[in-house]
Amino acid sequence: MTRIKVINPNTARAMTESIGRCARAVAAPGTEIVAVSPVMGPESIESHYDEALAVPGLLAEIAAGERVGMDGYVVACFGDPGLDAARELASGPVVGVAEAAMHAATLVGRSFSVVTTLSRTVNRAWDLAHRYGFTAACRGVHACDIPVLELDRPDGDARRVVTALCAAAVEADGSDSVVLGCAGMAAFCADVSRELGFPVIDGVTAATKLVESLVALGLRTSTRGEFAPPVPKRYSGLLRGFTTAT
Repeated sequence: MTRIKVINPNTARAMTESIGRCARAVAAPGTEIVAVSPVMGPESIESHYDEALAVPGLLAEIAAGERVGMDGYVVACFGDPGLDAARELASGPVVGVAEAAMHAATLVGRSFSVVTTLSRTVNRAWDLAHRYGFTAACRGVHACDIPVLELDRPDGDARRVVTALCAAAVEADGSDSVVLGCAGMAAFCADVSRELGFPVIDGVTAATKLVESLVALGLRTSTRGEFAPPVPKRYSGLLRGFTTAT
């Protein structure tokens, strides 16, 4: 059995449960999905400050996964916070949802648009497109300006707003598909794609399948260079528990 830990780096338990359901819906019969949120960190990630303070909790969950023999990990936040550090700690593959979704989009078309949450996160999505080598493929990033914690409100209209923005994005950008720029949108991704008739890609499910594939292929992060385990040293204060020295 393959065991994949899906880590929502914020502390919103309802969102974590939704993310877990989405990952399990696409996981192979022999894959166990363990969806968690850290015990410390922001309730949602909508700024550089939030992202920075989400990383210690994420890394604590990676370390806990290593102690129980997890085979791989998904970082379930579209900013892919702490991804490089997580790869230094994990013995198996670690995939971020933005990374996975953008890769998947380039396999089903020449170009994609991103539909994200708040306008202040637009440039972060562009940063990731540049980092992952998809500058030419990413035709535009569009914000629905719905806060993360309002995406799954039963009395809200997030699905309608996101659907309309996806349609407008591909029309404006001339793109072939849309990447949803928040793990909190995963629950309605399939419905939006069916309604619009073109690929709408959620990073949670894409990352789950990529981790499964890497594990099946026996591939893991190379430790020859920068992703070698961190240099052992002591940490102090609130970070004392992250000490790597023996």
